Amino acid sequence: MSVTTTARPRLPRLETTTRVRRVRLDAMLVLAVVGLLTLGALLVWSATSSRESLTAADPEAYLKKQLVNIAIGVVLAVMVAATDHRWVRILAPLVYLASVVGLVLVLVMGSVINGSRSWIVVGGLSIQPAEFTKLAVVIGMALLVAERVEGSLRSREVGGRYVVGMLAIAGLPAALILLQPDLGTMLVLSATVFGVIAVSGVPRIWLAGLIGGGAAAAVVAVQTGALADYQLDRFLAFVDPTLDPRGAGYNTTQARIAIGNGGVFGQGLFDGSQTQSGFVPEQHTDFIFTVAGEELGLVGAGVLILLLGVVLWRALVIAAGADDLFGRLAAAGIACWFGFQAFQNIGMCLGIMPVTGVPLPMVSYGGSSMFANLMAVGLLQNIALRSRSEIGVARSRLVRSRY
Repeated sequence: MSVTTTARPRLPRLETTTRVRRVRLDAMLVLAVVGLLTLGALLVWSATSSRESLTAADPEAYLKKQLVNIAIGVVLAVMVAATDHRWVRILAPLVYLASVVGLVLVLVMGSVINGSRSWIVVGGLSIQPAEFTKLAVVIGMALLVAERVEGSLRSREVGGRYVVGMLAIAGLPAALILLQPDLGTMLVLSATVFGVIAVSGVPRIWLAGLIGGGAAAAVVAVQTGALADYQLDRFLAFVDPTLDPRGAGYNTTQARIAIGNGGVFGQGLFDGSQTQSGFVPEQHTDFIFTVAGEELGLVGAGVLILLLGVVLWRALVIAAGADDLFGRLAAAGIACWFGFQAFQNIGMCLGIMPVTGVPLPMVSYGGSSMFANLMAVGLLQNIALRSRSEIGVARSRLVRSRY
């Protein structure tokens, strides 16, 4: 007597779910940021080690400070990356409000440095709220569009009212920054706002209008004397550095000399003639790229630019792969922010952009800039982790549904 057995259907293995839970960071972004932080710390050390007026006879003083800034920034980046994305949206208005309050406090009790009231000095700590405003405006604009478009039952198109709303979010901090006045941060913020609006999918007529309005505003600012005298002098020196070689054109001229001295392979770290002699002002902050050009040469400066390019590439990849509008706009806004600020900083060192005093992201010395930059990197990782996790879960559900 034979007994027939009915084969049981083969159950799907649950290894897929296990693999889905293993979500990894964007390794290329991490490596590029680590490379920039390492290179920046070395350049800051070289630019300040022989400047006794800055270091108080401690050649490693600014290196130690920069390492502390990096450590704090990394902690902030990890906190942002690990925060649940729902909390990111909830906290966005508070971050924006805090940045506006900081800008108001700057005008009330800020210290004037290099002609701009941009800093709040508390004890020995200097804070520049405008650096955090860039991130606050990006997430504020992204949240506004995402909440209204994703929650709309009629239309998911981004129309004129969204553009007005985004401009209103950016307008208040921009006005406060102009009152400082901080033209460099204003230019970076303007480019970032335009990038977020462009990525949001608004009609092209709005983009053309924004470009035309920006050009008209620049002409009016020059004609009405809204810009400070030193700012106008910088623009004139950009057009022709020989007009005032010992004044406004001095920085540009010395920066070109320093970079030209580097040649292909550079004079060697800690061996740059211009750098070690202190000919270029603010060489550890705004003009840090001149240290790379002179001491590391074309090769070293090219590596620095390549690392920045990798950061921008990964930010755009994360924006393209984001599963929600908020993530896409925030990542694209950070890419615009980093991209334009890097171009502005390197451009003024090369003489192709006017001197406006903006730091090189993740390279220049400074706490506020470093904290804001690394928090933005943490937000990029947050968006990447969430997108990969949700895509992976969706795929695993699809696989199991077939059985």
